[in-house]
This record gives sequence, structure tokens and C-alpha cells, in this order.
Amino acid sequence: MANARLDYVAPWWTYWLHNFPHFNFSFQSVDNNFKPEETSYQQSLMFLACAAAAGLGLSLLVVAVCLVCACCGRRDVDEDTKRPATCCLTWSAVVTGLIICSAVGVGFYGNSETNDGVYRLTYSLYNADHTLGGINDMVAGSLGNAQTVLKTHLDRLDEIFSTRPDYVQALRFMTLMVNNVIREMTTLPDINKANVDLSAIADQTASIEYYRWLTYLLLLILDLVICLALCLGMAKQSRWLLITIMAFALLSMILSWASLGAGTATAVGTSDFCVSPDKFIVNQTKDFLSADVAHYYLFCSPNLPNPFQKSFTICQRSLTTMQIQIQGLLQLSVPVFPTAERDLLGIQRLLNSTEFSLHQLTALLDCRGLHKDYLDALMGVCYDGVEGLLYLSLFSLLAACTLSAMLCVIFRVWTLMDSRDKVFDDIDEEDPFNPEARRMSYNPRRSNIHSFCSFTSSLGSQASLHPPPQSASNVMPPPEYMNQSMLFGGSPRYENVPLIGKGSPPPSYSPSMRTTYLSLTEAQIRHFGTDFQV
Repeated sequence: MANARLDYVAPWWTYWLHNFPHFNFSFQSVDNNFKPEETSYQQSLMFLACAAAAGLGLSLLVVAVCLVCACCGRRDVDEDTKRPATCCLTWSAVVTGLIICSAVGVGFYGNSETNDGVYRLTYSLYNADHTLGGINDMVAGSLGNAQTVLKTHLDRLDEIFSTRPDYVQALRFMTLMVNNVIREMTTLPDINKANVDLSAIADQTASIEYYRWLTYLLLLILDLVICLALCLGMAKQSRWLLITIMAFALLSMILSWASLGAGTATAVGTSDFCVSPDKFIVNQTKDFLSADVAHYYLFCSPNLPNPFQKSFTICQRSLTTMQIQIQGLLQLSVPVFPTAERDLLGIQRLLNSTEFSLHQLTALLDCRGLHKDYLDALMGVCYDGVEGLLYLSLFSLLAACTLSAMLCVIFRVWTLMDSRDKVFDDIDEEDPFNPEARRMSYNPRRSNIHSFCSFTSSLGSQASLHPPPQSASNVMPPPEYMNQSMLFGGSPRYENVPLIGKGSPPPSYSPSMRTTYLSLTEAQIRHFGTDFQV
């Protein structure tokens, strides 16, 4: 029988997950057959979820070690060691961001696959529930017509034909045929004995899947926001932004490990079912379905006989025989007993409707419809569903490990930010190259400081230098380029001003400018005094 099953083959990843070790809380090996009602099997799945909790503890330990090293290993960072450390941290942040983005892509695909699989499952459950509901309604309707309405007509006809033994004998024969129909109808499976509402199960499954899909979607978006915020925080070197990133990264890491445990346990349990689903369903339906009926619907093989074919044949023959008897009574008894015509026509209509219902029932009880729904449900759960759970577990593992590394990188960035602030605090305010000191030392009323570049470019040649006389009342305003630099940069461009009291111009001067600077005439030196004297 198993060799005839060629339409469903469990995928390889279900066998791989099925072979995962199953241990209960006493560390004893448990049978990996799908038995959700047993406590030991439930403990084996919870044990797999607890393994993810161990991974969470290890990640927290690594993060704590990184935090301790960052706090205790602070040292002064000079210019030679700062650049390599900053470059290493930058590349570490880039790598962690790329890994998380890749993991998020895997997570989106897995979330979509799982959602598609659950949708196929719920759709198949709704179809199967509709088919089974139609079977129950038709069986109940046919039995009700045969047991009540049809027998009522036969009892009235028995009173009418009491004076004709031959007609009464025909009625007795028809009663026997009705009993045959009732007996064969009662042999059909009664789905109500299962006490299972497939539609309610589908509704509950769809509701759980919606919240699962939404939770994973929010977790994926949170990881993307963390990556973007990390780039922004490192670019702006904002402390409050880094603190916020650390809090959300820690939260996302905890949620990733939790989702890994739940996803792994669900994937393993579902794989245990997918490896041998027929065995589980036969065991669950043995109270109201016989083994041959269950196998007929689970396998739907041409080699398997229809278990209802005999009942349908008996019912069809009984109905046909009753139709012949009613047709004969209509022709023979109505002229003699006109009051019997109403009941005879009523029986004829019931037989027609019962025969039509029997044809519909034969089509509904055919294995192809329910077997297709069964296969669609298996494909959705075991292929799309379990595959999606594997991708989601991979996302959770990558995200959890990468977020742990990201926290360590953030701690190191925080340490370098403290070291940078300490270096800037130690800068001498009297240093002429300190931007703050140069900003404070600038006085726009110091008219004796001229820009050599603007001086030479505006006058054209050194021979035609005729500067205006200096006076205390007529103070020369600062050059135009200084006003522009104060407007846009906040500090004047002193790189265009020669150093006062030094023997050489600033390094930004070109050799030609230095030659021009050293070739000042005596008249220019006397006019400018010692402002430009080497």
C-alpha cells in the first residue's frame, strides 16, 4: 500500500529535522514519532526551545565580557593608534550591518513562505469542512425522508389498501426496500462523532498565523532600523543615539533567540508529523472511521476499492425497485382507490429526490476531492511551512549572533568617543593652531595685519604699491574674504595671513609666494613696519 503512494513524498529537510535528538527533561531519549498528546514528546520539543535559551545566555555573557573589557581597558589613544582602531571599528560595523541586512532578506522570504503554507492549509481545511458538511447534510436528509416522511405515506397506504391483500403485499415489499436504504445509509461514516470542527480549527490557525506573521514583520523592521540608526550614530557620534541603539539591539537579540527556539521546536514537531502523516491520522480517526475507509481517502489509489460502493449499489437497486412498484400502483390502484393517489405521488417525489441525493452523495464520497484537499494541506505545511520556518530560524540565528557583535562594536565606539573627548580637553588654548584660540584671538580692528595674497592680487605689481596712510580715526575694515569666512565658517581664514614674528610663512604658501614675500622693497617694509618682516 505504501508503494502505491507516489503523489506525496516528504521533503529531505523534514527527515533532517525528524532525526534531531529528542530528550525529555530527565535527559532520556524520546521516540520521535509525532505524539502531541504525550507529555514526554511535549517535553522533547520544549527541550529544543530551551537550547535557544542557552544560546541567549551565552550571548549575554559575551556582551557582558565586551562591556567589562571596554570599561576596564580604557587608555589614552594617540594619533598613531586611533586611526587603525577607528578603521577596524568602521569595517566591523559595516560587516555586521551587511550580515543583518542579509539575514533580514532571508527572514522576509521565510516569513512569506510560512504564510503561504499556512494559507494553503487553512484553504484546504475550509474545503474539506465544506465537503464533509455536505455529506452529513445529505445523509441526514436522506435518512430523515426515509424514516419519517416515506414511512408515513406507507402507513396511510396500508390503511387504504387494507381490503386488497395484493396491494398490501406490495407495500410490505416497499417497506423492506426502505429499511434496506436506511440500513445502508447508517453504515456511512458519521463525521459528527469526531467532535472536530475543521472550520473552527482553520479560523484559529489563521488568527495565530496573522499574529505570528506580524510579529516577525515588526522584528525584521526593527533590525533594519537598528542598522540605519547605527550608521547615523557612528557618523554623528551621538551618545544618546548610541544608547538607544544599544537598548533596542539588546531587545532584538532577546527576541531573536526566543523566535529561534519557538521556530526550531515548531519545525521539528511539524517534521515529525510530515514524515508519517498517514499513521497519525489513522490513529486519530480510528474511533469513527474504519482502517479501510481511512486508507481509501489518504491514498486514493485505483487499486483500493471504494468501501461505499456496495452500500450505494444496494440503495440504488432498492430505490429503483420502489420506483417500479409505485409506478404499478399508480396505474392499478388509483382507479379503484382515488384517495391513494396523493400518497403515491408523494412517495414518488421522495424517491426521485432521494435518488438525486444519492448521486450527489456518491460524488462527494469519492476519494479524489478530499484527497486533493489532504495533499494541498500536506504540501502547504511540509513544503512551504517547514521551509519557511527553516529560513526564519536561520534569520533568527544570524540576527542574534550579529546583534551580539554589534553591541560589542558599540561599546568600543563609546570608548573611543571618551578618549577623543579626553584628547580635546587636553588641548592648549594658547596653541595658535587651535581653532577656538584663533577664533578668540581674531580682532577685526587690527588694521596692521594684511593679507599678502589679497594685497598682491589687488594691486597688480609691487612697484605701484601706494597704501593709504594709517590713522586712528580711519580704521581699515577687515578684508572681504574674512567677512565671508566669518559668515559661513565662524572663523577667519588665517592661512592667507603671514605668521607674525616668525621666520617663514605658513606651510600653505607655494614657493613662488615665498619668493615674492622675501622680495619686499625697503619702502614697503618701512610702510608696513615689522608686520611682514622676517
